[in-house]
Parts: sequence; structure tokens; C-alpha cells
Amino acid sequence: MDFKQNNSQKGVYTMIIIMKPNSSDDQVKRVTDLIESKGLTPHLSKGSQVTIVGVVGDKTKLLHSNVELLDGVDKIVPVTESYKLVNKKFHPDDSKIPVGNTFIGPGTLTVMAGPCAVESREQLMETAFAVKKTGATFLRGGAYKPRTSPYSFQGLEEEGLKYMKEAREATGLNVICEVTSARAIEAAVRYVDMLQIGARNMQNFELLKEAGKSGLPVLLKRGLSATIDEWLNAAEYIISEGNPNIVLCERGIRTYETSTRNTLDISAVPVIRQKSHLPVIVDPSHATGVRAYVAPLAKAAVAAGADGLMIEVHPCPEKALSDGPQSLTFDAFDQLMKELAPYAKLAGRTF
Repeated sequence: MDFKQNNSQKGVYTMIIIMKPNSSDDQVKRVTDLIESKGLTPHLSKGSQVTIVGVVGDKTKLLHSNVELLDGVDKIVPVTESYKLVNKKFHPDDSKIPVGNTFIGPGTLTVMAGPCAVESREQLMETAFAVKKTGATFLRGGAYKPRTSPYSFQGLEEEGLKYMKEAREATGLNVICEVTSARAIEAAVRYVDMLQIGARNMQNFELLKEAGKSGLPVLLKRGLSATIDEWLNAAEYIISEGNPNIVLCERGIRTYETSTRNTLDISAVPVIRQKSHLPVIVDPSHATGVRAYVAPLAKAAVAAGADGLMIEVHPCPEKALSDGPQSLTFDAFDQLMKELAPYAKLAGRTF
């Protein structure tokens, strides 16, 4: 399927036509020919079981065409949501997102681990080897840090990206880093395997567009107070630029509760799996802000159907320049990975 649309077509999928299993190419062509004859645009999505034809344009033009009576047509479903390309109605098979030397999606439990901020070469390399030994497949680390206070540590920027690349070459881990501007994207694409759009930038639409044009997979975190539909519409900005390789990350939302840094919306995992074909992972570190709560919520996330976890790990959390209270020690991370094994097995996932 071609995920790139021209500007006049963005966001205007109005209905989908679901073909019967094993419908022939000729039957599909008769449907697309009819759509085009009415001045509308068809878009095909071929899944493992069925073919779906998306209709771009005013669906009322098909009102008296009896599309449902055409050979091979199973049913017609109106698309009422404003997000289209990330919608599971249009892409019923769960997506596997290729990143570096692996993929994120069905059948696997992806674990991204590392420090909140890249502080030094030594800190990052030590962490990379530790999380690799324990079973993580991604090294996370912030080179650009959008902090609440302008006086807090803001990250090493491109120097930190160079350390990330060096860690990847030394360990074989895939690396992911948050980007906060078009300039940061331009630098990051030379060093990392995956871009991260943080919660504060979830609705930075110009940044989302640039990420969509980058050519790299994108991890999109849920905004601090965003609804699930707002989150999926943000993902639509990325995919509409031609980049279908998106992974969603639930990292907690702001509520009235003060016992934790945020409130982890564990229900977001099954909701996303019903609404979208995109993989969804969970960040229990930022959701809680408390080291002791990371392990229980990580297990709950896997049980709820998450495709992966993002966990902050630091060689010496009490000296961390960012988010030390929620960061696990190497030993604690190793223990968590052992405890996750039966949960992953019950969920039918390997890691």
C-alpha cells in the first residue's frame, strides 16, 4: 500500500470496502474501476486474509451503485474517525515495524532500556553492555532533553548521538533517541535507528511531518493530557508523509493523583490494539516516577497485550542528571527481565 497521499486527499477516507477472502484480482479491479468512474480515488490494502479498498472522496457518489452486490464484495464499512491510515478498519492485520536488525510487533516483546539522558561516553557504554547482557534489544538515551526547567540538564545533543552510534557498533543494540526539532532530526538520522517524539511534542505538527519525511521508524509517545483519538491523529501526521513505520508508546497521563508522577493508562493498550494496527509499547518509568512501581506495571503492561517496554536504567541512579528516582540499577533490571519471562510466554511472545 502507498501511504503517501497528496494534500487534497489527506484525511478524507470516508468508507472502506471489504472484499471476501480469496476474492480475485478481477473482482477487486471491478470495484476500483467503479470507484474511479465516480470521480473517487481507491486505495488498496492487501492483508493476509482479505483485501480492503479504501475510498477517498465523497461517498454519496456511490449511493446508487449497489457496490455491495458486486462479486467478491463482503461488506461496506463507513469510516467515521478522522484518522484513516493508522485505522485498523483499513489495515486489519497488526503491523510489524522493521527497526535496525529487528522488528517491533506481534509475537515479540521488545525491551528498550537505558538512561534518561546520555551524560557521558563511559556512562552510556557501561549501560549498553549491561542491558545487552540482560536481554534488551534497544538502547534508549536522551541526547536532546526537553526539561520543565530551563536550568535543568538539556542533553549533550550531537555529541550524545555520536556516543549512541558507538554503543550500537560495540554491542549490536538498536538505538533510539528523542528529537525535539527539525535540526535535531537532521542530526539524528546519521546516528540512530529510530526517532522518538516525546510527550511534550506529540502535537507539534511540524515536527511530526519532519519525522514522517525522515525515512526512519518513529516512536510516538502519548501527550501528557492527550486522548487516544488525539494520539492516533498525531500518528496520522507521520504516516501521511509516507512513513508507515510508527510505534506508539503509552507513558502515563496527567490526572489528579499525586502518588505517582503520572497515571499509567493501562487500558490504552487494548484500546489501541482495537483501534489501530500500529504496535504499542509501555513506559512504566515515566508513568510512575518511582523505581519501586516500575516492575509491577511492566508486568501489567505485558499482560494487557503491550508489544514492548521502555525502561530507564542507570549505573548509579542517585547520581543521574535526569530522572534518577525512576531509574533501575543494573541488578534490578536483570531481576525484572527474569520476572517478565513467564508473562511474555503466557502472552505468546519471545524476547
